[in-house]
Amino acid sequence: MRNFIIILSLIFLLPAYGGDYNLYKSGDYSAGNISEEERILFILDFSNSMTEYLDGERKIDLMLSTIKSILPKLGKNTYAGLRVYGHRMGFTPYDACHASTLISPVISDNTANILNSLSGIKPRGMTPITYSLKQAVKYDFMGFTGKKHIILLTDGGENCDESPCKYVMELVKLRKDVKIDVIAFNINDEEDLEQLECTSLVTSGKFYTANTAAELANSLNNSINSVKDVEAKIISH
Repeated sequence: MRNFIIILSLIFLLPAYGGDYNLYKSGDYSAGNISEEERILFILDFSNSMTEYLDGERKIDLMLSTIKSILPKLGKNTYAGLRVYGHRMGFTPYDACHASTLISPVISDNTANILNSLSGIKPRGMTPITYSLKQAVKYDFMGFTGKKHIILLTDGGENCDESPCKYVMELVKLRKDVKIDVIAFNINDEEDLEQLECTSLVTSGKFYTANTAAELANSLNNSINSVKDVEAKIISH
């Protein structure tokens, strides 16, 4: 059993990690300024390892078929968007580690646009998870002061930047409005699993492991249903 109690207890004791985290303080995120409404951003892994086979099918095909079956369950009033990473090789390691793109902005009734935007994207490159999270937090929810729900689906740990665990430990000192659910898809490396589980738990998100298509669908369903539960509570008010 991985001991995240120790990690969590050290969050506010760790020295500040190098970097300008003031970049993420772009507004008043005090409790009184956060609405109950929630925006959701999917961050999907298109790194080269997604071309590997699992149970006779490529992982990328399993992910895409699952996304296509799950996304239509989002309500029309749900604000959702999509960012992908690893979809470009780049001419240099720097380029490859900055291959992260918001391909469908966070708007309401966006399922069709998200699915259409996935057409033609191929898994090619690296796994810049932390860079993707930084871009998402800084830009993808711009202009919205409510709760932000990121659903990260990856088949590996960070291989470009600092650990996403270290990043969110610093982020939560400044921001309480971002929750990250992580779906670890066919990952066996213990260090990668610890890194990703920390990323979710530190932000009060959920951590899922999925090693089959059925488990992947169940994980996505559970993460999306948490958004729908929030919406139901808002409507009931």
